[in-house]
Amino acid sequence: MMKKNWKAWLYLLPAIAFLGVFMVYPLVDVFVYSFEEGYNSASQTFWGTGLYNYSYVLHDPYFLQAVKNTFILVIITVPVSTGLALLISVGLNSIKPLRELYQTVFFLPYVTNTLAVGLVFMILFKKTAYSDGMINLLINFFGGQSVDFIEGPYWAKMLVMCIYTVWVVMPFKILILTSALASVPQSYYNAAKIDGTSKWRTFTRITLPMISPMIFYLVITGFIGAFKAYSDEVAIFGTNLNAAGMNTIVGYVYDMLYGDSGGYPSYASAAALILFAIVLTITVINLMISRKNVQY
Repeated sequence: MMKKNWKAWLYLLPAIAFLGVFMVYPLVDVFVYSFEEGYNSASQTFWGTGLYNYSYVLHDPYFLQAVKNTFILVIITVPVSTGLALLISVGLNSIKPLRELYQTVFFLPYVTNTLAVGLVFMILFKKTAYSDGMINLLINFFGGQSVDFIEGPYWAKMLVMCIYTVWVVMPFKILILTSALASVPQSYYNAAKIDGTSKWRTFTRITLPMISPMIFYLVITGFIGAFKAYSDEVAIFGTNLNAAGMNTIVGYVYDMLYGDSGGYPSYASAAALILFAIVLTITVINLMISRKNVQY
């Protein structure tokens, strides 16, 4: 028995070493950095330890703006993208002809480069000296006023960001939900037809409970992914997200490390741990809610 245990640990050793070097050690290092006050990355020295880095980050207007942007993005895009993906998946599951073609079309944005999609969105929404952009042309056609979605008011920029995020994340959710719907036993639907159950009741009483684990999985991963948003904003608004007022928490961490005013790993570490605490808290809340609403 002991010999088998040693063999198991030996097989696991490469994975444990990889996780230790690339995950556990960086986490410990970030935790230590977050308490080192006045850390100088050039000389590897600091003048004290304490909570000053957390206090600085929590009072930094750029960080507070990044938190606001991130939460708005999370609150809007996660439920909207999940709901639309569920609606499209149900539609795809109910049609027979050309189903594979439609599935491929809806999945294409997922395999397209994020920055390329961001540039297309910027062209669609950006006002230039020669054109107001395709979206503004549509708005003008229906009698509305042109809006500068890229460099204009905050609500317009946030609208573009939310639409873009939903567009990017929805294909993966459609793929997962389509597979989940296909796994629901047809016998349940046949029994519902025999009983004369309405389509809405069939959907709420059979379909939703059966695919609830997948919906919960998409909600959890959607929250985590939205809190990690950064490259999408860069693709649309450029690298100076603070000037555009569209930075995120991950973008703030990057700026503190490598931005024009970077070189502050202690501040970046404190911000990263605050983000970790937020994501962990929301994940725990979702897990508690899932105990009553998710049927395994």
